[in-house]
Amino acid sequence: MRRSSGRTGGHRFLPALRPHPVATLLALCVALFSLLPLGFIVLVTFDVGWETVRELVFRPRVGELLINTVYLEVVTIPISIVVAVGLAWLTERTDLPFRRFFSGLAVAPLAIPAFVHSYAWITFLPGMRGLWSAVFVAVLAYYPFLYLPVAASLRRLDPALEDAGASLGLSPFKVFLHVVLPQLRLAICGGSLLIALHLLSEYGLFVMIRFDTFATAIVDQFQSSYNSPASNMLGGVLVLCCLLLLLLEIILRGNERYARVGTGTARPSVVHALGPLTLPCLLLPILVAGLAIGVPLYTLGRWLWLGGLAIWQADMLGNALLQTLVLSLVGGVLATALAAPMAWLSVRAPGRVQRILEACHYYVGSLPGVVVALALVTVTVRYFMPLYQTFATLLAAYVLLFLPRAMVGLRASIAQAPVELERAATALGRPPRRAVFEITFRLAAPGAAASVALAALGIANELTATLMLSPLGVDTLATRFWSLTSEIDYVSAAPYAVMMVVLSMPMTLYLHLQSKRVAGQ
Repeated sequence: MRRSSGRTGGHRFLPALRPHPVATLLALCVALFSLLPLGFIVLVTFDVGWETVRELVFRPRVGELLINTVYLEVVTIPISIVVAVGLAWLTERTDLPFRRFFSGLAVAPLAIPAFVHSYAWITFLPGMRGLWSAVFVAVLAYYPFLYLPVAASLRRLDPALEDAGASLGLSPFKVFLHVVLPQLRLAICGGSLLIALHLLSEYGLFVMIRFDTFATAIVDQFQSSYNSPASNMLGGVLVLCCLLLLLLEIILRGNERYARVGTGTARPSVVHALGPLTLPCLLLPILVAGLAIGVPLYTLGRWLWLGGLAIWQADMLGNALLQTLVLSLVGGVLATALAAPMAWLSVRAPGRVQRILEACHYYVGSLPGVVVALALVTVTVRYFMPLYQTFATLLAAYVLLFLPRAMVGLRASIAQAPVELERAATALGRPPRRAVFEITFRLAAPGAAASVALAALGIANELTATLMLSPLGVDTLATRFWSLTSEIDYVSAAPYAVMMVVLSMPMTLYLHLQSKRVAGQ
């Protein structure tokens, strides 16, 4: 594994590729499309005037929501990093018993929607409320977004650097701290950004826990009084929060590359013997699996047992499942295809313009589905009435909401494809476009498929935008589940929760297997 900061041979800088005009144009078009919700917020701001904006933004309620959101991010992300990195190290670099089994269990919580996690825990422990309950459930629901890239990176690291550190007298802990951990920075930054964006935009999980965030406040505002200016001002603050997160991630990520170029293949990673620490180390994966998987499955099983066969309505369940499946796959493919030009530019031709375009792709992931939905409703009603409440508008909302998921997976895959191969193909006479498609995107194809699965997984469980934009007669598993839980009919909602888990399981399994296949396992 060779880690470099833009140098080759240690003597001169390796220049970035020139931005391809077609890729830049495509990325620009997607960026402009992704700015539509922000444009909607800006339009509302101008409509209401500065005095109203000041009254709506600079008030105690906004300060309270901001403090809640900051606490949520600051507490949840570090805990998620510790849990994910700890699990990844135990399952990939130690002789932990049944480590392959625990590796699969570490990814399994992705198959359970966040609001189903919340539904399971509040029925298991009805007194769960407030910040720490929200952090607890959020960590269990979202840590796999960090575990997947970290585990994949650990599989691909060349152990030669670790051997060099050990030969210099570093202890195993210092080797991990000074050699391994820096090489995980890209994976940790990407996974942390995904979790941070989900925390900003999540609604169902926190409203069940009764923890107020910007997302819950925005939805409550629209449901109670349809107060568009107040809700969109809150959405504007949420956009600013996202931009700050993007800036922090860019600073922490840096410009390092992690592709290995050399003769032969890297040696298999060293498996560390746990010895007397085996039993204590087993507690972490067992505890996490029990909390993140055991409690939700127990709760769902209990409700199914209480409801019996009467709650399984085959016609309604089948219709919701089919519509969810079609929307998920089509939306996942669209989101990944539209994210590809920007993912290539961010890795191969980074620059100030590319960073701005990349931020446009990412920021929309922080917006609640209700803000994106209202923006699309306004545009379609005012300018494209035939598209109002159509599948095209609903798919557009999915693309906007899940561009960040597709971007993170694609960017990491392209970063692992050596740029030297792309340069060599160009030097041998292939046009740059062919070199990109035949070399880079072919090597990144497994990551692209994983990005499709990751985006589809989110779409299958998306709630608020689907509620607002679905054509008449369209019911997904998520919307049916939410309508029943809103009526406190937890028993009837259980089959829909189970079907969401069943639908998500193959995509979660594919993500897990794909991360192993990339590492040649």
